[in-house]
Amino acid sequence: MTDAQISIEMIKGKRGRARFVDVGRDFAAKTPNSVPQLRSEQLELVNPDKNPFFGHARAQFMIAYRKGIPVGRISAHIDELALQMPASQGFGPGTGMFGYFDAEDESAAHALIQEAETWLRSQGMTRVVGPISLSIWEEPGLLVHGQDHPPMIMMGHHPAHYAAWIEAKGYQAAQTLFTYDLDISKEFSPLIQRIVKSGERNERINIRPVRKARWDEEAEIVLSILNDAWSDNWGFVPFTPDEVAYAGKKLKTIIHEDLNMIAEVDGRPVAFMLTFPDINDPLAKINGKLFPFGWLHMLRWIKKPRGSGMRVPLMGVLKEMHNTRMASQLAFMMISAIRKHAASTFESTRGELGWVLKDNQGMIAIADTIQSAVNREYTIYEKSL
Repeated sequence: MTDAQISIEMIKGKRGRARFVDVGRDFAAKTPNSVPQLRSEQLELVNPDKNPFFGHARAQFMIAYRKGIPVGRISAHIDELALQMPASQGFGPGTGMFGYFDAEDESAAHALIQEAETWLRSQGMTRVVGPISLSIWEEPGLLVHGQDHPPMIMMGHHPAHYAAWIEAKGYQAAQTLFTYDLDISKEFSPLIQRIVKSGERNERINIRPVRKARWDEEAEIVLSILNDAWSDNWGFVPFTPDEVAYAGKKLKTIIHEDLNMIAEVDGRPVAFMLTFPDINDPLAKINGKLFPFGWLHMLRWIKKPRGSGMRVPLMGVLKEMHNTRMASQLAFMMISAIRKHAASTFESTRGELGWVLKDNQGMIAIADTIQSAVNREYTIYEKSL
């Protein structure tokens, strides 16, 4: 049943995007354990002139109003690169997306979803997946378990009741993503230590930190391994050079060399692991506001994020090495090296791996072996239009 009191505004221009971002910020402020993000960063992500995602994608942002008061928001978007992927990998021809989903109640939720679907149909789409905000590389999925603690850097956070509202519109789960919580204050098991020491004795293997002074070159290495390693995964969309440069520039300030590793075999880069200090820690303390004094706290934190949690958002091993003993060994060696630096240099006690696809048996096996545990679960939904 349609709520006649609800109207949907199709967002246009800079002021419209600002309203869209602020509606989302208002909802986040009312959600327990949500962490306020920097408004300037959020504005940049939805700006086609700033975010290189729009170099291969188009989007329509929408706000729902009831009696002139905002009661929700949603995006409907189409990624041309995702359309070119095989349908068996999650996207493919005719597949659009929705994201940035917030709603005051079920009636507003349904009105927003219906409007997003209508827009996607008008663009020739026959299927929709979501929520994905905006790229699969940014904030994919709806948080369905794990609302009892704050998210780490670059992970979404949603009220538990959103799932029922989406499912009531005929959506079914297409994929599940996990994050894994890990105590990094203690050494790994004797088994992992033996695997790591064996690798250290192998003259063919070299595990090295990234070189921040040559960051552009290192980013290219990571990109080439990433696009190869993930190419068969569900939801894969190639990460473009422009997106790598954009992400690299934004993330460079929180890159610490000893927390990010590249593995070489016979002098050739074959694997990488990136680790970011959890910027949500200081953002929570300054309430997401740099001024008037939040920037001082952020500068101190960036220099040395003492005690912060550590998240591994991305790792990859060249596809030719998948399902080999050396691939697992390289992963354990990188994880072990990063754990030691995080615990000793930064006094960190907690790490997080993910997201990890529910059918990524290799990564799940590694997570189990290092005795980590699932702490959050995200669902990506699908529906035929």
